[in-house]
Amino acid sequence: MIDLRSDTVTKPTAAMRRAMAEAEVGDDVYGEDPTVNRLEERAAEITGKEAALLVPSGTMGNTIAIKCLTRHGQEVICESRGHLLNYELSMTAWFSGCLIRSVDTPDGILTWDRIQPVIRPAGPHAADTGCIELENTHNMAGGTVYPPEVLREVCARAHALGLRVHLDGARIFNAAEACGASVRDLCEPADTVMFCLSKALGAPVGSMLAGPRDVIAQGRLYRKRLGGGMRQAGVLAAAGLVALEETPPKLAEDHANAKMLAEGLANMRGVRVEPAVPATNIVIFDVGATGLAAAELSARLRGRGVLINPIGPTTLRAVTHYDVSRADCRRALEEIAAALPGR
Repeated sequence: MIDLRSDTVTKPTAAMRRAMAEAEVGDDVYGEDPTVNRLEERAAEITGKEAALLVPSGTMGNTIAIKCLTRHGQEVICESRGHLLNYELSMTAWFSGCLIRSVDTPDGILTWDRIQPVIRPAGPHAADTGCIELENTHNMAGGTVYPPEVLREVCARAHALGLRVHLDGARIFNAAEACGASVRDLCEPADTVMFCLSKALGAPVGSMLAGPRDVIAQGRLYRKRLGGGMRQAGVLAAAGLVALEETPPKLAEDHANAKMLAEGLANMRGVRVEPAVPATNIVIFDVGATGLAAAELSARLRGRGVLINPIGPTTLRAVTHYDVSRADCRRALEEIAAALPGR
């Protein structure tokens, strides 16, 4: 099967498996797992933050960050298609007691001119704004990337108002590759950042939350409350350390494969790719004009050995990663063309 459902489906590399088998471990709840400690130190170094915390998932990392940066009863500003709002089981409300104030954008990028009108001060009627959340890359906008100057402006203006900023950087390494900046440069303006080890980087499990030392110390307690005290987690952290060093140089190839997929899809009758040229490794395409529902096309493709998920009535999302080759992408295009009406 050619699996383009997500970059979460990657299998750990041989180097990751060796590192896991040989990992030195201890009890991480006691802070005694040396491999976890090394991973957290490395993540803090890469993001330019004082400290970092290994969490089982990106959702837990985002949940902890929002809890640390807000008070119960505040609002969190988020783009309307953001992961925080749509794919995390309302944890902002359930755990942090905050309402998300969503903002529509054409490309998933929250600029200050869109944020400023929805900022609410403390008062007797409306809940005040607690923090701003940005997503880089933006998943459901097609892997779009924040220009570094936009990130800096939003964070600087937010901080001038006493507001803090959380960066959902699940695929921040893809963003860095796409815009030619370092991960550190993209993370520096924000107060906290979460990035996934288990998406584009290919580790089997885990995400990192990085930020000020006191915030991460508080976050460690929230992780325990959420059931994230994983004891001898060094067997997982070992794969994460390999992923941090081994995978980033491969991301350019994933981006090139996504562009090739987008070009091939755009040449098919009735198929529209948005954005037309993907910035990173996510290709979103609409097949509404073919008369075929996205779910039906997905089912047909499964029967032809290609896995692509529908994300709406007429839209699908294909995600490239290191377990999908250029030849796999070419074959996927052939199977999509054959599965569409009129063939």
